[in-house]
Amino acid sequence: MDIFIGAFRDGLTMLVSGATDVWSIVLVSIQVSGVAVLLALVLGIPIGFALGTKRFVGRRMMLIIANTGMGLPPVVVGLVVAMLLSRRGPFGKLELLYSQPAMVFAQLIIALPVVAAVSAAAVSAVPRELRLQARSLGASRLQEALMTLKEARMGLLAAVAAGFGSIISEVGAVTMVGGNLAGKTRVMTTAIVQYTRMGDYGPALALASLLMGMVLVVNILLTQVQQSAERYEK
Repeated sequence: MDIFIGAFRDGLTMLVSGATDVWSIVLVSIQVSGVAVLLALVLGIPIGFALGTKRFVGRRMMLIIANTGMGLPPVVVGLVVAMLLSRRGPFGKLELLYSQPAMVFAQLIIALPVVAAVSAAAVSAVPRELRLQARSLGASRLQEALMTLKEARMGLLAAVAAGFGSIISEVGAVTMVGGNLAGKTRVMTTAIVQYTRMGDYGPALALASLLMGMVLVVNILLTQVQQSAERYEK
């Protein structure tokens, strides 16, 4: 138990002292994962809506791709993105490898199928008769879509949580395309791995606590919104 007590003491001291490198790591994590989640929601919810409500050629294949993408290994994403952005890759001239945009792109690929698949399941659970009734009452396509999304809001909250959870704790892809550069692309997960390899358990435990706290806060907020919506329905 001494190793845990010592690590906890060292980590707490570092957090209280306001070590610049620790908080810069947290900031980079929030920036990268925050942008990736927002992009995944902007793109994934409309895709999920189309997959859950429309009938078109290729829909079945797109659903299979989205559902398969929910289990996509981050290291595979990292490998593909690294190859695309490498000097010999098709986008090498952009010089984005080992940068935050590259990390956002990799995390977007990871989160997008998760958000799309969960959103599709949520909107498909809305009774078709409800949409037909709205249409018969003169609702426009936009009004019908907004009504459907409102009815599926519980599932959409689950899509937000799933998308965020799929990338905030991810380490493989961000390491491969970000390079874990101090002050630039080092995020909490990659820093935890590095500190652990160095045997510096205090900073690793401090960052792990912050990471778990961040995930807990986000899920508390989403749960609160969900429960508020349930009370409203009653």
